[in-house]
Amino acid sequence: MRNNKIYQMMLASMLCAVGIIIPMFSPIKVVIEPASFTLASHVAIMIAMFLSPGITITVCIGTTIGFFFGGFPITVVARAASHLVFATIGSYAIMKKPSLLTNIKQFTVFTFVLSIIHAICEVAVVMPFFFNGADTSNFFYSVIVLVGIGTIVHSMVDFFIAKVVYQAIAKPAKATQTAIS
Repeated sequence: MRNNKIYQMMLASMLCAVGIIIPMFSPIKVVIEPASFTLASHVAIMIAMFLSPGITITVCIGTTIGFFFGGFPITVVARAASHLVFATIGSYAIMKKPSLLTNIKQFTVFTFVLSIIHAICEVAVVMPFFFNGADTSNFFYSVIVLVGIGTIVHSMVDFFIAKVVYQAIAKPAKATQTAIS
């Protein structure tokens, strides 16, 4: 039992590190304030969702703290903190219905719904910053289109990347976990 807790802590730590490193060093970034899109930036959180709610919550908190101490703008830190909502919901849904990861139709609908929740959360945290001194004539384009719709697309892409990565590492990881236990 103790080895399993250590294994889960190690997974959470590694996913936190990956979740902080990807946005910092990825060469594939698009920044159109107040939105920013970094390919695979949500993958660590999404893989955590596939593992357990506890790991998911830990990774969301860890990446948020990492962005804060990494000196990222407060809007980026707030957007990272908002991931706690969609990721926790998704992780509990997967725990209750694991077939969400194996049935492509269910997975697509599931990721679309979570991507909408993700976008709503990001729009909600960006709005106060946008209205605090920004030119509000671009509100619809900047917040609704770029952050909202952009997050839905970005989230869906990252979900499919996370699924491919997870499937590639899940079998070797289970063999290692069995050997540790």
